[in-house]
Order: sequence, then C-alpha cells, then structure tokens
Amino acid sequence: MANPAYFVAFGFGVGLLRPGSGTWGSILALLMWPFMSVLLPWSWLGIFILALFVLGCVATGRASKSLGVEDHVGIVWDEMVAVWSLCWALPQHWAILLIAFVLFRSFDVMKPFPIRKMDDVLKGGLGIMLDDVMAALYAWLVTVTGTYVLILLGVSVS
Repeated sequence: MANPAYFVAFGFGVGLLRPGSGTWGSILALLMWPFMSVLLPWSWLGIFILALFVLGCVATGRASKSLGVEDHVGIVWDEMVAVWSLCWALPQHWAILLIAFVLFRSFDVMKPFPIRKMDDVLKGGLGIMLDDVMAALYAWLVTVTGTYVLILLGVSVS
C-alpha cells in the first residue's frame, strides 16, 4: 500500500478484504457518500467524481500493469467511483440509494450486454473503470424507471 497507485486502486486497502472485495469497496463508497455529499456543492461534487474517475483510470491501469494482472480482484476503485456516480445521479433517499446499490452490484457481477463485451475489448485503466460505470448506468436506469412507475401508480416515494 506504499505505492500511491495501489493505495487508490485498492480503495485505501479495502480491496484486500476477501471474499467479495468488489462488494466491500462498494460498501465503503456507500458509507462515504453521506460525508462526500455535504462537503461540496452538487455541481462541484459531480466534477469531483469525474476527476476521481480520471484518477482511477491512471491508478488502476498502473496497479494492474505493475501486478501483471488485468483488473486484479483487489482493485475496487472502479466500484467505488461507480457507486459515487450512481448516488450523485439519484434522489437522496436511503431506500432509493439502497435499491440502486443492490442493482449496481447485480449488474456488476452479471455483466449484461454490452458490459461484458466492453470488459473483454477495453483494457487498461479505462477498461477497468468503464465496465463498472456502465453497470452503474444500468442500475440508474432501472432505479429511475421503477421510481417513475411507482409515482404513476400513485405510490409515494418520498
């Protein structure tokens, strides 16, 4: 963890937890979210998350290359940035965020089309980061669609 690329890529060390290092990284990100969301204005927070994505492309790429393993199981920064992106893009209600979190983990594990294809084709830090952002996008789409369906049915989601 003395290597800065490893420290970031392994999610401050949580990527060393087994089993389910991706889930542990996602949980850490979700637990960090309430603190992150009050530190910066919303638009600046979005820019900050984008900067963390770019940092992740560099750090995960370097760590992966140094380890000689493409997308090592301990690399969890991609999950963390994806969770922060998802939380940023959704209404700030604990139930909505929890449902989105579960959906994200499901899509990240299942890797539905075209996520698996993207994961196979794109290599390096960008490939490591993008498949999780795509899983977060899927989770966002399902969560937002489900929320609007509930609203149309007259169910209160506040």
